[in-house]
Amino acid sequence: MDVDINKLILDEGAAETDPLGKLAELPAWSEETARALARQEGLTLTDEHWEVIRLLREHYRLHGNDLSGPRLLMALEERFGARGGKKHLYELFPGGPISQGTRLAGLPPPPYSKDPSFGSVE
Repeated sequence: MDVDINKLILDEGAAETDPLGKLAELPAWSEETARALARQEGLTLTDEHWEVIRLLREHYRLHGNDLSGPRLLMALEERFGARGGKKHLYELFPGGPISQGTRLAGLPPPPYSKDPSFGSVE
């Protein structure tokens, strides 16, 4: 697959493609798509939501779906540790930072993320 890097630099909406080609395999995605889906799920996306979404997309762009759901959650927890870690992530994404987060990011869920413990905070 040939990706025109100049197009990617000039067209910020070309988020469904990247030089490594990993995101190119996915359905088209945009921030507006994420906002619309979040509204359907009763969420208003804040800067912190976007930080998680962008981290998930960047991880997928670089590594594909190489981490299991629990390991990806641990990686996010590390990043958000000073802000409350896992509890804070579940406050941001009541449907689960991995399950709901990857859905809003337009990504397939990682392996072993169908566990009900990736649901809401209770």
